[in-house]
Amino acid sequence: MPMGGPDGGDGGRGGDIIVRGDANLSTLLDYTYRDRWEAGRGDHGMGSNMTGRSGKSITLPVPPGTVIRDVDSGELVGEILHDGDELVVAKGGRGGKGNAFFVTATHQAPREWQPGEEGQNRTLELELKLIADVGLVGQPNAGKSTLLSVVSAARPKIADYPFTTITPNLGVVQLSDHRTFVVADIPGIIEGAHEGKGLGLRFLRHIERTRLLVFMIPIDSMDWQDEYDKLRSEVRDYSTELAGKPHCVVFTKLDLYGEDYTPEIHTDGAFAVLSISAAGRKGLDEFKEIIWRRLLELRKGGG
Repeated sequence: MPMGGPDGGDGGRGGDIIVRGDANLSTLLDYTYRDRWEAGRGDHGMGSNMTGRSGKSITLPVPPGTVIRDVDSGELVGEILHDGDELVVAKGGRGGKGNAFFVTATHQAPREWQPGEEGQNRTLELELKLIADVGLVGQPNAGKSTLLSVVSAARPKIADYPFTTITPNLGVVQLSDHRTFVVADIPGIIEGAHEGKGLGLRFLRHIERTRLLVFMIPIDSMDWQDEYDKLRSEVRDYSTELAGKPHCVVFTKLDLYGEDYTPEIHTDGAFAVLSISAAGRKGLDEFKEIIWRRLLELRKGGG
């Protein structure tokens, strides 16, 4: 100021890029149409020691279950698990200091000033991992989609060729007394899935957050024990934590056998072994009750 001291205010800080969980969303489809966002820049500081306005932050809504990674470093930035969760994925730059900041008792007319900092510039990858109570595990055409369509209102694609399901499907199973649980029908798993063969990695990533697994084996399979062992092996090779989740074994397509029958196999600690026919509506009530009781135990135990 003429005949006075410095009065340059500080600059405003830049806006942040924030990712927020939104339970109304179920896909990341919006991010295939636009892939660049830029928050607002901070305004310059002004006279009379006025600090500049901070830049406007941008909030990106994503469905719960979204994992955010830095593409360049591969670093896990964070994950959104619940509706309303927020994560700052790119921070705005700090505003610069005006000359009034540098006033001291012995330096009362400073002409120094400090430029603001650049904000973060990052390339991020968003991956949606489904959050379901129960994950259906089985080879292609094990009857997963048929079961989901019968026990819930979901309508997955059903056909008699491998990999009918190429994207995960969710269905809500309703029992009496307002009891519900969510089932995920995931693309079929084949030998070598943990190495990326078939659709295996897509399958395995999506069952990481389920509370329990249902290993489904067609009753007309050539070797029940071998099929079960291979499924368990693929899951174990991908993640020992995933392999440690509670699981049961369900023999499907019981209508092909002509009578009620449950094969004997050696399981790796399965809490139940039973047979069902989704097409013939056999054994489904027992299946749902067994799953519900086990889920209730897990929920009470915080699992």
